[in-house]
Amino acid sequence: WWGHQTRQNRPVAKSRMRLAESLDRHAPTSAALTEGAISVDHARVITSCIDRLPDDLEDPTIPARAEQHLLAEAVHHDPKALATLAKHVLTVVAPEIGEARDARTLEREEREARANAWFTMCPDGKGSYRGKFSIPELHGAMLHKMLLAFAAPKHQAATKEAADAADGPEVERRPSPQRMGDALCELLERMPADKLPQLGGLNATVVVTMDIDSLLGGLAPGVLDDGGGVISAATARRLACEAGLVPAVLGSKSELLDLGRRSRLFSGAQRRGLNITQPTCTADGCDWPA
Repeated sequence: WWGHQTRQNRPVAKSRMRLAESLDRHAPTSAALTEGAISVDHARVITSCIDRLPDDLEDPTIPARAEQHLLAEAVHHDPKALATLAKHVLTVVAPEIGEARDARTLEREEREARANAWFTMCPDGKGSYRGKFSIPELHGAMLHKMLLAFAAPKHQAATKEAADAADGPEVERRPSPQRMGDALCELLERMPADKLPQLGGLNATVVVTMDIDSLLGGLAPGVLDDGGGVISAATARRLACEAGLVPAVLGSKSELLDLGRRSRLFSGAQRRGLNITQPTCTADGCDWPA
């Protein structure tokens, strides 16, 4: 009723009602908010933290001390930083029980995060995949570090902008979400297939099928093995520079007549033999190692 009468969004109205009800139980926070000493977001963090404290605390003064501690910290921290401090308020005001409770809480959160991890993705029909995911904090930090390594300005400059410098002006810096998306694509392309788990006896590898004319310079797209997805011939040729090639001969009715084995340039034994016979560069006067 209140949200309708005041033309508020329902979630906003509900959040404000919860805060108002909680402030009735926490007079110090209510007074600080009334005086303007803290913001509404600070008050929401403090009241939520105090309401989450266990009901079986032996010392009945702990909630009041925790509230006063958070009110003091709110003067120096924004709501986000205050929320981080609030997670460990028991360790500060009651270390004799807070450390053990925090440890159990953290272990429970980690178990629940791993058990409830999820990932969804689907093609949008316009050449892209869209998805969402929820993973534990550890794995999120690992993924974030990996993507930052690819999205770092120095890496971007070395791999893209330097290549474009000869053709025109320096490439404009892109927003972080776009750089992180490009970094995810680069991470997936660099993932070594031989290190991934096997699927049906083979390493998890995307197979692209195309005829030899397209591979050598034609326009016909390559077909993915995911049920009909296609990529441009140019992209397939770029991937073929680092991928394994398996020649397949098909009959007029697309029946498989011959399936060759993968080979790329020299074998490892041949390269080792060349390194023994030619330990340095073969150009006259060049002593660069093989």
